[in-house]
Amino acid sequence: MAREMTPPPGGFGSGRMSRGMVVVKPKNMKGTLRRLIEITKGQRKGLGLILLLAVLASLSAIFSPYLIGQIINGIEAKETVTFLLVLLAGLYLSDWLVRFLQQFFMASIGQRMILHIRKTLFGKMKDLPIAFFDGRRHGELMSRLTNDIDNISTTISDSLSQLMTYVVTIISVLSIMLYLSPLLTCVAFLSVGLIFLLTKTVTSHTRKLFAAQQEVLGKLNGQVEESVSGLTMVKAFGREEALLEQFEENNHKLAEVATKAQIWSGYLMPIMNVINNLNFVLIAVISGIMAANGKIGVGLISSFLLYSKQFSRPFVDIANIYNNFQTAVAGAERVFEILDEESEPADVEDALTLENPKGEVIFEDVVFGYDPEKPVLKGVSVKIDAGMKVAVVGSTGAGKTTFINLLTRFYDVNSGRILLDGHDLREYRMEDLRSAFGVVLQDTALFGMSIRDNISYGREDVPLEQIVKAAKMAGAHSFIRRLPKGYDTLLSQGGAQLSQGERQLLTIARAVLESAPILILDEATSSVDTVTEQRIRRAMLEITEGRTSIIIAHRLSTIRDSDLILLMEDGRIVEKGNHEQLMALDGRYATMYRTQIGE
Repeated sequence: MAREMTPPPGGFGSGRMSRGMVVVKPKNMKGTLRRLIEITKGQRKGLGLILLLAVLASLSAIFSPYLIGQIINGIEAKETVTFLLVLLAGLYLSDWLVRFLQQFFMASIGQRMILHIRKTLFGKMKDLPIAFFDGRRHGELMSRLTNDIDNISTTISDSLSQLMTYVVTIISVLSIMLYLSPLLTCVAFLSVGLIFLLTKTVTSHTRKLFAAQQEVLGKLNGQVEESVSGLTMVKAFGREEALLEQFEENNHKLAEVATKAQIWSGYLMPIMNVINNLNFVLIAVISGIMAANGKIGVGLISSFLLYSKQFSRPFVDIANIYNNFQTAVAGAERVFEILDEESEPADVEDALTLENPKGEVIFEDVVFGYDPEKPVLKGVSVKIDAGMKVAVVGSTGAGKTTFINLLTRFYDVNSGRILLDGHDLREYRMEDLRSAFGVVLQDTALFGMSIRDNISYGREDVPLEQIVKAAKMAGAHSFIRRLPKGYDTLLSQGGAQLSQGERQLLTIARAVLESAPILILDEATSSVDTVTEQRIRRAMLEITEGRTSIIIAHRLSTIRDSDLILLMEDGRIVEKGNHEQLMALDGRYATMYRTQIGE
């Protein structure tokens, strides 16, 4: 039913951030963070608890080096240090317990936040109009529901707690280092400055290489996807060797650029270790000179060396966390883009209920375009009496499917109006209006459930007898009966184990079971063979009895018995009447019909 559109170029979504992945930067960091905090406001108390645990987790980093220094001083002075050793052991044990609780609560709170965000996003998608989905790739939307939310989940559940701990640790350790020795603190800052400089130099190269890696990987993935989905065509044209050569070329490019990226990124940690070790040696030498001059003791040197290690260690981790953070916020922006989309029009105040609809439809000078500047329907006017069987025919792009989209109110008219039983469609409750239509689309929609459940989709507790009756009317019973488990056969991948025609018969059976007063068949017989088409045609005579039926068809032989045939060209109804009247008119319909039957 949805209008086919060319999807926008590109796509969205990125996986979990790690070494070798491109950092996706947000457009509006502050604004997105505010909205992210707002949407998760129910968990603020939990985040406060995590912050408290982060402070407690940093106590080990703050006090353990100091205690070690005191223990060394005590040993040097030949004093008893048993109490200090027990205190140090208790501090390490407490550190383990606090960090465990921090991870436990962060995982719990983080997943509750993600549960809320995912539920909000999926609920929003349910309320979006068909026009939204027509203009976007399904893969892009899936990426927002999975990859983008997964990035947010990773940051909240993992990186956020680490960041809190690191920040508290750095501030606390820096304060103690300044207290112990301002001079040695300035020396320790040398390593931090060199690490920042090194990180900036390396990432300036790796960012380009990883971007190139992702680009080549995207080409390779696209080639694999096309090859698998079009494997029959590849074999039919004997393109296996050419395909393999192209794959090997892209694969070689990927290996080459990935190797360079990994080598450059591999420089970072070894050189950082060298910087930290050299800084460690420099502090040891300077502090040794100070100790030799009687300015500091051995215990203070030990404590300060440990503090300097703890001070420099978190900075690289914070850089990685910040990259994670940017990617997560960028994912949140894409989630909020969907949440900000306009939902389907709300029911008007005092909307009418649609009880026992008769099915009289009137188009009054309807003008509509998916792009208002390019109308598809141009002043369409027609009256369809209740119970009438109407066929809409015409060349591709004439406006047939748009005619149906407006009738089911997947879109609203730009001007004019459409009446159902004497009232404008927009005056009815949307739920009531949609339930008045039974729809069979050209593109079948089957779900990963049994055939029985697929036919009764949307209707619970329908007796098997009614399902079988609907399948018989649609001509599907005979092939269902031949399946291993009959109506309990489980379908997978949209019914891939069935032929296209069989899948179409199931959707027709679904519409039959729905028993809606208005039946719409959009190219319902386009995917079936001639014998099945005749069987469907006979079934349609029965299932359309007493209902307003609107049929879009290219095979004119299936709609000869229609009460009214509308021939559309360029968004207008150019001919209308029954089959005999249009053949007598000897116009475009007669020419199309004779062409199809070979006269």
